[in-house]
Amino acid sequence: MKKRDKRDYRQEPLNPLEAEIAISALHSTGEFMVLRRLNLERDSRFTGKAIKGGSIGLCLDTETTGLDHGRDRIIELGIVAFEYDPSSGEISRIIDRYNGFEDPGRPLSGEVKEITGISDEMLAGKRLDDQKVLQLAGQASLVIAHNAAFDRKFVEARFPVFAHIPWGCSVSQIDWQAERISSRSLEYLLYKCGGYCINAHRALDDAEGLLGLLLCRLPVSDRPVFGELLNNARAVTSRICAVNAPFDRKDLLKQRGYRWNDGGRGGCKGWWVTVPSELEPEELAYLARDIYPSGNTSSVDIERIDPLARFSVREG
Repeated sequence: MKKRDKRDYRQEPLNPLEAEIAISALHSTGEFMVLRRLNLERDSRFTGKAIKGGSIGLCLDTETTGLDHGRDRIIELGIVAFEYDPSSGEISRIIDRYNGFEDPGRPLSGEVKEITGISDEMLAGKRLDDQKVLQLAGQASLVIAHNAAFDRKFVEARFPVFAHIPWGCSVSQIDWQAERISSRSLEYLLYKCGGYCINAHRALDDAEGLLGLLLCRLPVSDRPVFGELLNNARAVTSRICAVNAPFDRKDLLKQRGYRWNDGGRGGCKGWWVTVPSELEPEELAYLARDIYPSGNTSSVDIERIDPLARFSVREG
């Protein structure tokens, strides 16, 4: 029996041109979609040029011991600093990165270990680099997190300087429903908007994944993701709570986008919605006309929220 040459079975890696040809061939069948691993170091969407009058943004992610910012602690922090044009929203380049661990002083739960892949041994004796984090915060004009309502509270508790920087949220400040996207997980959004994949649930990987998402365009409107988020992050909004709204009007309120708050998480008890502040008179007119039989909206609670307070413990 003839002995086969092992080289017959050796699989040589594809060069970039061969890989692109293979990907194009798969796509052309209409049967496949190829996911690319996000690699910001070779991402052609960056111009790489310094911007005159440019601003610095931070994509930030945390891994924590739990969900309660008053009791739980950050165990890993990932930050990617990038330069952008504040007028056009163009992201030009990455200027810095940081990733660090911190020992919470108690063993991690099995659930946290499973989700993050972080062990007690990886954290033992570790501490976040305060000087580096403060240096990055000192440059930033905007911090963005994927679910800023979670990350901001933890980060401000550990580094109070972040209370003085506007924050944006890629989960809530993009109308993903209008873009016909059903899930808001970072991995799914990267897949739908750009065909990318990442190693999720580690802080720096998620921070880089977030920046990769900001570089994408929205699938329906074709607007740039970062430009859309930047406009919404700058806005002052009004949180309108229809206190004591009649029970029989709840379906009308739900149809208009109101949600119920039982008062247990702060804020008013009642049906509420957030609108741009310039639409506040229009919303009050709606409540007077369609919700309150008497037309009297004096019980309506209004809280105006700016980017410095939004997603913070100070909001509501």
